[in-house]
Amino acid sequence: MTTAVLKSDTTALFRRKRLGTLAWPVLIAAYFVYVFFAFDVPGLADRISVKNMQTLVADSYSYKTHVTRDNRSAEVSIAIEGERKGAYAPGTSPDWVALGEETVIDLGEGHIVTFGPDTVSYNIPSYGLITAQPGSSGVNATLPTGQTPDWISASKNRMAITTDAGRLTITRNRSEVFRYSGGWELFFFTLDSPHHGMSFGQLVGTGEYAAIWQDFWRNKMWRHYDVAWALFETLLMAFLGTFGAALIALPLGFVAARNFSPLGSLRFAARRLFDLLRGVDGLIWTIVLSRAFGPGPLTGALAILLTDTGTFGKIFSEALENVDGKQIEGITSTGAKPLQRYRFGVIPQITPILLSQVLYYLESNTRSATIIGAITGGGIGLLLTQAIATQKDWEEVSYYIILIILMVMAMDTLSGWLRRRLIKGT
Repeated sequence: MTTAVLKSDTTALFRRKRLGTLAWPVLIAAYFVYVFFAFDVPGLADRISVKNMQTLVADSYSYKTHVTRDNRSAEVSIAIEGERKGAYAPGTSPDWVALGEETVIDLGEGHIVTFGPDTVSYNIPSYGLITAQPGSSGVNATLPTGQTPDWISASKNRMAITTDAGRLTITRNRSEVFRYSGGWELFFFTLDSPHHGMSFGQLVGTGEYAAIWQDFWRNKMWRHYDVAWALFETLLMAFLGTFGAALIALPLGFVAARNFSPLGSLRFAARRLFDLLRGVDGLIWTIVLSRAFGPGPLTGALAILLTDTGTFGKIFSEALENVDGKQIEGITSTGAKPLQRYRFGVIPQITPILLSQVLYYLESNTRSATIIGAITGGGIGLLLTQAIATQKDWEEVSYYIILIILMVMAMDTLSGWLRRRLIKGT
């Protein structure tokens, strides 16, 4: 009878284990099915715009030159990225634009746009000639016979033509052509600089190194000086917030540690304070503090300080609870006072943990300070969000992202080197 019961129990146990083994994959599969429909993954294909993605990627490593005609006065202006800071001087133009009574714009591969006294025309190979006579009555466009292709958007008051060679838009008051070119134009010198267009050898030959540096450093288009200062502000936010939190959390860690704080109510209060500070995300603290102190890098540093004080307090208190009591007893036997016991018996034991965590969070906060700076109005995060908001200068966005990546890589290298030097002594 005992053998039969044992066999029955064993069979039931194996049956439960088999059911459990099968249940987990089924539950996980059901969860993924739910996510698949809850996030509308099937409709993702309809929302994706490959064309917009291609334009965005092209904009990150190239620039646009805008050729604009005022249809009322027939004046033609040329500017890189359509900005006044990148405008060509009157009467000057790139070699693919011929100024005159008729402005002829060669977009390459046979694509020719002509700004005449009264008309605008675009000769597109394999399609034909498009003409328009903009005025008070509308664009008045004439297209080749046949069905209008999808890369032409035409209405009474506006026409937009987008080809691989460039883009032409025509309205009642303005006609504009832009053409993509590879690279980051005017990255070193703007058009009004005497050093623009010079090769490296020519620049070295001038001997005007101070003037060359000033022209580059004060570049009005790329603002290298402002970008460098923004990077410094980002690092400053991370540094002040991280090390300020470490200085505050260390004494509070002693209060929260069971073997250093005999009062349970005091330990409870310290630990709940840590939970409060680290329980609220740094971005939430940023929004709250920006309302209280206004925008600026100091607000970002305070947000990091509050969040990391809670995190460091918990880490340090747990490290203090795990210190070796024999080392403290040895220091006590020499007649050392309490502060001396902490200084020589406790701090050396937790220093590797303290430094390792602080340096790691410094590296992490360098990344976080970018987002925090976008909210508080400081650092490289602010410049990044401004460039994204314009939705036109995506080469600047890629420039800032590259700088952020390099900054994080530098901080990672520095943090690793400091950990090896200060903790391992190598």
